[in-house]
Amino acid sequence: MELYARVRRAVRVEGWSQRQVAREFGLARKTVRKMLAYSAPPGYQRQKPVRRPKLGPWQGVIDAILEEDKGQPRKQRHTAKRIFERLRSEHDYTGGYTIVKDYVRAAKLSSREMFIPLSHAAGEAQVDFGEAVAVIAGAESKVHLFIMDLPHSDDCFVAAFPAETTEAFLEGHVRAFAYFGGVPTRILYDNTKLAVARILGDGQRQKTRAFSELQSHYLFAEKFGRPAKGNDKGKVENLVGYARRNFMVPVPRASSWEQLNAHLEADCCQRRQRRLRGHAETIAERFERDRATMLPLPASLFEACEKVVARVSSLSLVRYRTNDYSVPTEYGHRQVLVKGYVDRVEIVSGRELIARHQRCYERERAIYDPLHYLALLEFKSRALDQAAPLSGWQLPDCFAQLRRLLEARLTRHAGREYIQVLRLMETFPLEEVAAAVEHALELGTIGFDAVRHLMLCRIERRPPRLDLNNWPHLPLAAVRTTQAADYMSLLTAEVTA
Repeated sequence: MELYARVRRAVRVEGWSQRQVAREFGLARKTVRKMLAYSAPPGYQRQKPVRRPKLGPWQGVIDAILEEDKGQPRKQRHTAKRIFERLRSEHDYTGGYTIVKDYVRAAKLSSREMFIPLSHAAGEAQVDFGEAVAVIAGAESKVHLFIMDLPHSDDCFVAAFPAETTEAFLEGHVRAFAYFGGVPTRILYDNTKLAVARILGDGQRQKTRAFSELQSHYLFAEKFGRPAKGNDKGKVENLVGYARRNFMVPVPRASSWEQLNAHLEADCCQRRQRRLRGHAETIAERFERDRATMLPLPASLFEACEKVVARVSSLSLVRYRTNDYSVPTEYGHRQVLVKGYVDRVEIVSGRELIARHQRCYERERAIYDPLHYLALLEFKSRALDQAAPLSGWQLPDCFAQLRRLLEARLTRHAGREYIQVLRLMETFPLEEVAAAVEHALELGTIGFDAVRHLMLCRIERRPPRLDLNNWPHLPLAAVRTTQAADYMSLLTAEVTA
């Protein structure tokens, strides 16, 4: 460019002739004329398409290979080198590799998809899941991030769950709506199985029952993207990466999932103060337009759970997501409704809640509540030592001491009476029963009736006086009131002796 400017200045300003400039700078006169015609080098412009006489007969073969590749896995598509090898071995191609490579590059560039910039109306949202890693209660765990984005304002909500399940999908919506203070008018999804049961032949979606219940409760409209086309909801796709890079770096450490989600919500609130490129307002200021168009939150709460009908086995267990959860033995062989929440599992018979367990995300585990089996153990007391539901049950030391004394006093029915004491925890808290057991041990009254009596007296705040009217099966002792003359008879007997 420097030489270009010197030549033009020599002719235009200093008055040199073109012949003199060509001789002085060692240029052709034709080149000098081109320099004078343009203020900057125009560059080379091809007038006709590149002719490839050796490749021409095989261009159709290359086009067919590239078209077939569109339906193949991305990592198993043809490279230019592989196409060149096939042309040489299968089609007797005699040309070079370079013209094949150039043609393949141009063909791939011309077939790449182009996109149209989109604008987003206020009040609409997009939803997706992403994955990350966090340390929960000292253990490294895979985290599934539920992310809802408001494209108009770029506001977002992020929540972490142990698994990408129906109940996490529902719970994520409930928390997001509460965070935004309203319900988006329309939400865009991919074709996740959590929302779409099947894609019909005409492109319509058959929605899952859980998603239909969620939509019926909050009344938002839905929209689904094209299958395998993540760019249909590019805003939330980008937000997944943003949340992973910013909210999850460094790897967060939390004592519980609740603490981790509190951390993520605080990050979302802090992000609202940002002013993004191309906008004069902060996210929080633009969010007010989103909020103004949102639907109001319903007055009633939504049950964010998966509902499954199951049958109680002969072991008084109900299977949900590969794990078995116990119920009271009286409900054996009945059909029950299992409600799977993010943090718990509830089992309902009719309208009665019969069992509640902490949610287990491992596989093929049995989760017992020992109280569910005590009624059956009372009649099958010989199984006490081998009962799996009672294995690992942490009870205060006074219970083991009570059992030893019962076995020493009652050789035959000690196990049954000990189970009767344990059954008190079906009605009363463990702390009250344990206090009554300790009191009974102090008094030396070893037995179920004594423990129950002492516990009731403790709860009712009255002295532990035994009222035999409450035990009609015990014989009453007739005790005569002692008279003063009775003591004189003792003295008479001593003198006589």
